[in-house]
Amino acid sequence: MAARAETFVQVAEHEVRVSHPDKVVFPQPGLTKLDLIEYYIAVAAGALRGAGGRPLVLKRFVKGITQEPFFQKRVPEGHPAYIDTAILRYARGTSAEEAVVRDAAGLAWVVNLGCLDLNPHAVRAEDLDHPDELRVDLDPMPGVEWAQIVDVAHVARDVLDDVGLTGWPKTSGSRGLHVLVRIEPRWSFADVRLAAETLAREVSRRAPGLASAQWWKEERGESVFVDFNQNAKDRTVASAYSIRPLPDARVSTPLAWDEVRMRRPDEFTVRTVRERYADIGDPHAGIDDAVGVLDGLLALAAELGPAEKPPRGSGDGSGRRASTMPLIEIARTRTKPEAEAVLERWRAENVEIARMLHPADVLVDGMRGSSSLWYRVRINLQHVPKADRPAQGALLADYDPPHGPATHR
Repeated sequence: MAARAETFVQVAEHEVRVSHPDKVVFPQPGLTKLDLIEYYIAVAAGALRGAGGRPLVLKRFVKGITQEPFFQKRVPEGHPAYIDTAILRYARGTSAEEAVVRDAAGLAWVVNLGCLDLNPHAVRAEDLDHPDELRVDLDPMPGVEWAQIVDVAHVARDVLDDVGLTGWPKTSGSRGLHVLVRIEPRWSFADVRLAAETLAREVSRRAPGLASAQWWKEERGESVFVDFNQNAKDRTVASAYSIRPLPDARVSTPLAWDEVRMRRPDEFTVRTVRERYADIGDPHAGIDDAVGVLDGLLALAAELGPAEKPPRGSGDGSGRRASTMPLIEIARTRTKPEAEAVLERWRAENVEIARMLHPADVLVDGMRGSSSLWYRVRINLQHVPKADRPAQGALLADYDPPHGPATHR
């Protein structure tokens, strides 16, 4: 049978056009675009609990999951009437009219654009200046096992309990965990970020060596970074029931706290989560009834005092931050596979040094541009004797995001 150019899906009172419904998006499990739309319709109540009524950044995988997505803030022209919009204004003076999804038809429409995960802001469309959600992103460094992430999550839960807040855990859909906290929408983004940073500092204080609140990646070691900056005004996080762009079609899945230690992220895929949702419903069904206040965390912020700031002055007159670690940069690339290939080339050319590195010494960072990602590869030489440390040399690949492909040497 020939692949269909389009079909239409009836979702409540709305008819949603689906282009290329038979296109295989995830070859490994054999999932088509229509399969993904049917998944989101099946879990719609849970997915809307996380993303509904919030402005969305559209992360579009128009070339498939093996290619980098592009990020679209502005809602496409000609969007259907069941898609609301909200105008967000950013600190740098720009603004964007972003999509706001409120029903299952909206979810189907978003997926038809090539979106896999849902990336909502932490505000409701009705009040764009006051977040109603504090987001705790537990991001493991290389070499960190799941048990350590779980331990840190429970420490975070204890801190939240101590300040009168309720945390709701979910897998990130990759290696980490998110803990979501509903709050009254009466604090500014700056206050919410301060509260999140205070939480991160307190978790790090209670779990030294396991958790880190260090913003600079090279200073964290093999720890779980409690990423407080996900609460900045321009940040979004993949919300509950989002499909992530991994070969197994993994899903960011809400959990009950008694499941956190027993389950693993790779258990939760499009097929298994759809079955789980039909069997047990949404473990986060009560999240909107557990709204708290930030008074306790902000009081703790005052008690702890300002966080230590990193040193400035790189010695080149730029005013850039000076790292406390012996770093060399080896590449900048357009895609992650290119970054990994260059890294393997560097390892082959520096075999003895590569053997001395710990997992967290290899830093492959996704750098967000205005509409896309690019990748920076750095090596932390802290575990290499000073006499053996190579000097910073020419980059093996040098991608200039505004101007095009990388140059290689």
